[in-house]
Amino acid sequence: QVQLVESGGGLVQAGGSLRLSCAASVSIFRMNILGWYRQAPGKQRELVAGITTHGLNYADSVKGRFTISRDNAKNAVYLQMNNLKPDDTAVYYCAVGRWSNDYWGQGTQVTVSS
Repeated sequence: QVQLVESGGGLVQAGGSLRLSCAASVSIFRMNILGWYRQAPGKQRELVAGITTHGLNYADSVKGRFTISRDNAKNAVYLQMNNLKPDDTAVYYCAVGRWSNDYWGQGTQVTVSS
């Protein structure tokens, strides 16, 4: 069974940075879909950043501030988050799969104070 473990979340002041990591228990070399999602209290889960066979894509609200990347050798997916804003406060989840989001992590909390 594939396990994904997110880390790197925490409390940061507005304008600060965090780097989220997602470690997979299996090789991600053949995964075509990798993404970071977030869910704030009272809101639906939304896609923040993704990697597909078509390239990289970002939510409009994070373009220019967040960067998603993968390291196949380490079976990891990362989300570099810069210039964080209070609206970025949420639980962040990573998801990977061959042709859809087959596997999900448990999430890591990111809290941005103003």
